[in-house]
This record gives sequence, structure tokens and C-alpha cells, in this order.
Amino acid sequence: MHPNLVKRTLLTGAALAVLAACGAGAKDGSDGATRAAVPAPAKKAAKKPVVDGLPGMPPVLDPKDVYAADRPNRLSPVVRDFPSRVYVPNTESDTVSVIDPRTYQVIETLRVGRQPQHVVPSWDLKTLWVNNDRGNTLTPIDPRTGKTGRSVEVHDPYNLYFTPDGKYAVVMASLDRELVFRDSHTMKRIKTEPVTCYGVNHADFSLDGRYFIVSCEFSGELLKVDTEKMKVVAQQKLPFHGAMPQDVKISPDGKRFYVADMKADGMWVVDGDTFGKPAFLHTGKGCHGLYVSRDSHEMYVSNRGEGTVSVFDFRANALTKKWRLPQGGSPDMGGVSADGKVLWLSGRYNSEVYAIDTRTGSQLARIKVGSGPHGLAVYPQPGRYSLGHTGVFR
Repeated sequence: MHPNLVKRTLLTGAALAVLAACGAGAKDGSDGATRAAVPAPAKKAAKKPVVDGLPGMPPVLDPKDVYAADRPNRLSPVVRDFPSRVYVPNTESDTVSVIDPRTYQVIETLRVGRQPQHVVPSWDLKTLWVNNDRGNTLTPIDPRTGKTGRSVEVHDPYNLYFTPDGKYAVVMASLDRELVFRDSHTMKRIKTEPVTCYGVNHADFSLDGRYFIVSCEFSGELLKVDTEKMKVVAQQKLPFHGAMPQDVKISPDGKRFYVADMKADGMWVVDGDTFGKPAFLHTGKGCHGLYVSRDSHEMYVSNRGEGTVSVFDFRANALTKKWRLPQGGSPDMGGVSADGKVLWLSGRYNSEVYAIDTRTGSQLARIKVGSGPHGLAVYPQPGRYSLGHTGVFR
């Protein structure tokens, strides 16, 4: 063998011995000269999401808390520079009153279409849609400037939701007896799902976004809808004669849905997965709107028929407080301030809006607005995206 080749062989053997001694395999006492190089570690499998959500839906932040993204003042970069306002649709005045929450003053009145029912934040948080139910239009408001844009023709838009993947707007066509799935940006009709119940109005989505529960106001029924198939998959009649279900909210742990009932004077508690017979919890006359606190511990329940707000504790699974408005009132729809300190509710039959301290239940302000104030939106609010209504964020 050539002397240089022998020398190279010896050097190579020495190098392998050093490598082997440094590796875990050197513990067996061998010199490592005949060992192969230590193999590279196997690639780790990509982590599966904790919740198998609807395709295209942003990942669930906390499977134990649907509202984990809604903590006080945790505003998305999209809305961080928007001025804080309360937008109040006045159904009988065909206007939207705009309130500055710092001064409790109406600073502007916007003319919109006929019978505006709700002011709804878009999925991407960039637009507020005014649902002009009898005007058969949606009027956009730019929340950065507070100015209205050109209305879009949409038939019977009583209420409006957005699928968790951001693809579709879901129009609650109450009188048409339809769920209409539309492009979430252009509002072009994609699919119409006829329903046999009467008065579809409110909804909320499951933890994984794969289905949502809808209330039918005038026939006392609930629907379960497959989000991806855009199809009603189950239906049930509430066990109360004359039931009139309203707002719908999912519990923080995603295990049950609460449905306000204006005639039964309380909330139905439904397991969304099994969609079995619901339990019932009495709150007060005219139970109507449901709003979760910023820490996910409590839910504020507006009792429109008696001028009160009941406070439900999720952990205790019980009603713990009841706040009564001075001089009464008709607390209806609304939302919680970005810092969680104020609950804002429209006074449906009193042409006013109430600001309520969420720590004490005391009334902070009572503000005159137009006639028939309904689904007011507090904006902006914390959250990554909007599921619609007056502000349901995830």
C-alpha cells in the first residue's frame, strides 16, 4: 500500500474513534473505529391542532375557553386605531345613533335603510354592516371614519353571522324562512337553505366551528346546522307552550349552548353535540340578550320585560346576582366594553341606551336615542375575528 494511503487510513480511523467516543454508543467499550456515523434524529411529526376545527378556521387558542381571545383590551392590530364607539340601530327611525362612550353623548346620527335591526362586525373586523331588514339592504359603516358606504341589496337581512373560516356570511332571513349563505365580502348568494321553522334570528357556533345552533323565534324551535355542508341536520321544538327563543351563546368550555327565551322568562341549556332535550333556568321576564364577561367567568342576561340584568356564573352553574335599572326600562341587545367594565344595552321600548357598571351593576348612564333601538354594537372589541351578530368574537 502506498505510504500516503496508509497514513490517510490511520487518520480516518482516528477521527472515527473520536466521533464514536463523543456519541452515546461509546459506552459499550468499543473503540468505534468500525461504527457508522451517528444517524440524524428523526423529524418530529407536525403537531396536530388541539381541536379538529372547521378547515380554514383559525386555530382554537384554548380548548377550555372559547373566549380566550376576548380578554380586556386585547385588540387586534386591525382595529387598534379605531375610535371607540357605540352604534345603535333605531328600527322605527331608520337611523343609527353613534355614541361616544367616554362622554355618554350621541355624536352623530346616520341615515340608513328601512328598519335596521342589528349592527354587525364583519369577519375580518374591517366593516360594520347595518341590517336593514325591511329595506332589503346591508349598509356598510367604516369604523375608522364612522362614515357609511353604498348599501348592498340583500333580501330580508334580519340578522347576520359569519362562518368561522371567514368564507361565508349567513343571513338570517326571518320572514323568508331561509338561511342564506353569501360570500363574506361581496355578499353574493352562494346557497339558500330553506327551513321549516318560523323566525330564524340568532345563533352561535360550536368550539370546533363545524356546526351552529339557530333559534326560531316565532315557532319556538332550535336548529342544528352543519357549517361546511351549509345544511340543517337536526331540529327540535322547545318544551314550553309559546316558547320564543332569542339570543344564543356557547359556554366557555364549549360543552353547552344557552338560549334566551322571552316567553319562558329564562334560558334553555342545550348540549350541542347530542342536541338532546334541554334543561331550563329561570332568569326574569322577557329574557332576551346574552353577553359573556371579559374573564369568561360570568354571563350577563338582559330581561327586557322587567328592566333587569341577571348574572350567571359559569363555574357555579347558577345565577348569582340580579341588577335592576333605576326607573325600569327594556334592556335588549348590546355588548361589553373593550376593557370589560361597562355593559351596554339598548332600551327597546324606551328610545334609550343603558350603560351599566359590570362590577357593581349600577347604572352609569341613560342616553336618549331614536325610536326602537335594537341590536347595538360596541366597537371595537377584543378578538381575532367576528362571528357576527352584535359582536361575537373568537
